[in-house]
Amino acid sequence: MELPRSQKSLYILMLSVHGLIRGHDLELGRDADTGGQTTYVVELVRALSRHRGVAKVDLLTRQIQDPQVSVDYAQSEEDLGYGARILRLPCGPKRYLRKELLWPHLDQMVDRCLHFLRHQGLLPDLIHTHYADAGYVGQQLSLLLGIPLIHTGHSLGRSKRERLLASGRKEAAIERQFHLSRRIATEEAILSHASLIVTSTQQEVTDQYGMYDNDRSRHYAVIPPGIDTSRFSMVSRRKPDARLEGEIDRFLSNPGKPLILTICRPDARKNLKGLLKAYGEDKRLQASANLVIVAGNRDDIRDLEEAQRKILCDLLLDIDRYDLWGKIAIPKHLSSDDVSDLYRLAASRYGLFVNPALTEPFGLTLIEAAASGLPVIAPDDGGPQDILGNCRNGLLVNTLDSSAIASALNRALEDKTQWRQWARNGIAGLKYHYSWEAHVAKYIKLASHLLHRERKRLRRQHAFSLNDGKSPLPLVQRVLISDIDNTLIGCKAGLEALISWLYQRTGSVAFGVATGRSLESTIALLKKADIPIPNVLITSVGSEIHYGSQLRADQGWARHICHLWRRAALAEALHEIPELELQTLDNQREFKLSYNVKSDRVPSLESLYRHLRERKLHAKFVYSHQQFIDVLPIRASKGLAIRYLAYKWGLPLCNFLVAGDSGNDKEMLIGDTKAIVVGNYSTELESLRDMEHVYFARNNYASGIMEGLNHYGFDEIPAKQAVPST
Repeated sequence: MELPRSQKSLYILMLSVHGLIRGHDLELGRDADTGGQTTYVVELVRALSRHRGVAKVDLLTRQIQDPQVSVDYAQSEEDLGYGARILRLPCGPKRYLRKELLWPHLDQMVDRCLHFLRHQGLLPDLIHTHYADAGYVGQQLSLLLGIPLIHTGHSLGRSKRERLLASGRKEAAIERQFHLSRRIATEEAILSHASLIVTSTQQEVTDQYGMYDNDRSRHYAVIPPGIDTSRFSMVSRRKPDARLEGEIDRFLSNPGKPLILTICRPDARKNLKGLLKAYGEDKRLQASANLVIVAGNRDDIRDLEEAQRKILCDLLLDIDRYDLWGKIAIPKHLSSDDVSDLYRLAASRYGLFVNPALTEPFGLTLIEAAASGLPVIAPDDGGPQDILGNCRNGLLVNTLDSSAIASALNRALEDKTQWRQWARNGIAGLKYHYSWEAHVAKYIKLASHLLHRERKRLRRQHAFSLNDGKSPLPLVQRVLISDIDNTLIGCKAGLEALISWLYQRTGSVAFGVATGRSLESTIALLKKADIPIPNVLITSVGSEIHYGSQLRADQGWARHICHLWRRAALAEALHEIPELELQTLDNQREFKLSYNVKSDRVPSLESLYRHLRERKLHAKFVYSHQQFIDVLPIRASKGLAIRYLAYKWGLPLCNFLVAGDSGNDKEMLIGDTKAIVVGNYSTELESLRDMEHVYFARNNYASGIMEGLNHYGFDEIPAKQAVPST
């Protein structure tokens, strides 16, 4: 029985970025990116939303505005019922892109997700991602928000690279086409971070994830997917569609014979060539059954992608070679409803479903066939071993051997008693092992344990923090960011008053620090001064951003500032300037070079920039305290880091209040932010005195910050802001 919506609590954010995703008439097989994963994800969302403990499930995917695809994929929101919906966010170009071309745009998807969460004012309890591209986005969100990540890989880069190499492809060519190095590195990072990896089979855990360096067996859960039994059912419950029969039978000279059915994308791994060879070289098989190959939808083979075009052209050439006209059907257009009817049609004629793939991680079509009362022939590798072990509804075969495929098909077609037993077994096994109800029950149980474990961990770790593990940044309306040395620290009474002020406003005001210190030095100093770990830490003069007590790195910022940054070349060029003395190794970072200078021998910044220009190098110099020069990427600084935060978290700059005392604070103190210069400031900031939104406090250190908070009325929470556009 459904619980009232008010008694439901769990909010799950699901991410599946690539392909074409909608809640009806899924275009399965349209291309390599719109296959079983789309069915899996949409049906999982629907099944989760019906569970009595789930209040809300959002499926986030990419918005596509392209005349080559349906306008459905341009809709920003699609309701799936029971509190579930598909949300489409802009990411990269408006046109449809294959998944290998999406990677440069995934950081934008991270930002769009953050803006969406701010706009709705609610954070999820769990993030669940599908495939490596969504896994990248979800991992960044998980790190930024402090929310547990569940991941389903569907297919893995290391396995794909091994198969392609085994097929004779060159490694360089594979990398150019699929960019597998980045994908595999992302998968390693996901494995290291995710709280739970969901797989469909044990073979996936041992043989596929076992290839990875970050393989951690305690974080896996084998939960086979279910199917929609309202679509896939046994013959007696629903007769095959007469229109579909006509569409298939028009190809066949003797349509009354059993149908050998296969459904897959036109992909070399699906081994359609091997199946056609098995059928084409066995006259007994041709005499006893017709062959139906559904290899996606097409208008004109010449309009398909090169790889798909080659598969289908080879298929047609082999049909002609074996002279199979009148014995084989290769329909051009079938809807998702047609597919379910096609299973029933094959079952009504005592046919078989065959999956001839060279390897099959799971095999969703196998359980669809089982639900329809259609026995199966499947690879003896991967997921089919589990499926046929559970359902006992067919034969496993070495699909590398075409004669073995033919032999298995002949054996299955000739024994009608065995065929009926397999049909009954498949229906029974499907109900017990592969229902979405069973899948969701196990999923929710594991998710509950995960969240309970996470809450216990947070209680242990966040006593010295201003939040409970989840970042407040998506929901707060104001942010206070302060320098540490000589600004936050220096007046004990003022600091205690400021910390008390922050604790009282937890959840409405976020707290951050911006410092020239390294992250390690910053943490040590904060702990020494009994300052709680801030919600955000901008360190190394704005070249690094981290979040919360777990110090989660903002990888998007690192990728943003690496533009034109050539650290080794810069160090070599600046070594030529005798007035610059390189600081100790602990002050050097990936995106920062730090030097000491003597106040009476400081080279002009203009001469330093000219020195770099002559060598075609790009960097930014920050001079502070009349004795230090920091060298940063041109996109890095405390001020630019704060502007990046404003965009990333969807807050206008006027809702940021910044406090500082020296020259390396100057850039963050000017512009649209509200600024406080504490009373003990360095003379480098005197030029800011007459600027709007820069308040010069009379009091020193943290007492000066408190004076500035009162001056700006920072307690007054502004109205909710609109999500910024880009």
